[in-house]
Amino acid sequence: MPRVVASRELLAPREEVWGFLAEPHHLPDWWPGVRGVRPDRRGLAPGARWQLTAGPQTGGLMGAFFRSPEAAGMLVVLDVRPNELVRLLFTDDRIEAELQLEPARDSRTRATLAIEGPWLRVNRSLPRRALNRLHDLCQTAADL
Repeated sequence: MPRVVASRELLAPREEVWGFLAEPHHLPDWWPGVRGVRPDRRGLAPGARWQLTAGPQTGGLMGAFFRSPEAAGMLVVLDVRPNELVRLLFTDDRIEAELQLEPARDSRTRATLAIEGPWLRVNRSLPRRALNRLHDLCQTAADL
């Protein structure tokens, strides 16, 4: 299966970036194509399942071929290492995403996002677009 990887330096320490990731309702703020999230009671924990609602057809996950703009999907949290790593499975598209966080200079964070899935479902720009949106989210919080 194809694997696409992107990295980006975020303008916040790992703990602050993790704060955004640990809150399921922030997923639509940084993951392209997701408009809404209904997490189960476990939140960001291995085995947790989140119901997703698709946003506009933007390509990649949730905006894949033959999908209506209001389609819903399921996300399963596969692995969590607080402040370090989260692994997610988007079940409908059979795409696995792994986001790693590493400390960087000046209290910043190096984020690396890898996605893997069937070739028709993997949008090569998805990791870069997601990290750009996460960067903007961190920047907005830093400006407040």
